Amino acid sequence: QVQLVESGGGLVQAGGSLRLSCAVSGSISSINVVGWYRQAPGEQRELVARITSGGNPNYADSGKGRFTVSRDNAKNTVILQMNSLKPEDTAVYYCRYSDRRYDYWGQGTQVTVSS
Repeated sequence: QVQLVESGGGLVQAGGSLRLSCAVSGSISSINVVGWYRQAPGEQRELVARITSGGNPNYADSGKGRFTVSRDNAKNTVILQMNSLKPEDTAVYYCRYSDRRYDYWGQGTQVTVSS
């Protein structure tokens, strides 16, 4: 099994920044993908950004130019740096781990951006 613990959410004003962290533990494969997703009230969960174990990032259009995903494989941590936040970024942000065997989600962390 794999465990995911997100942290770093909170309340921020529009234009501000937040840094989300996803700590991954357990039976981690050397080949995996860790992604950040978000879900706003009444909306479907959507991809924000993801990064492979080899360090290749992929971004949804909503975060391009504002969000940066990175990972420290030695610490099994994936970071989502979010800058220039907008009220429409308000959502619960989830970390997701995927490999050939498993697909796990974290509990989520709330991000609220005030106007």
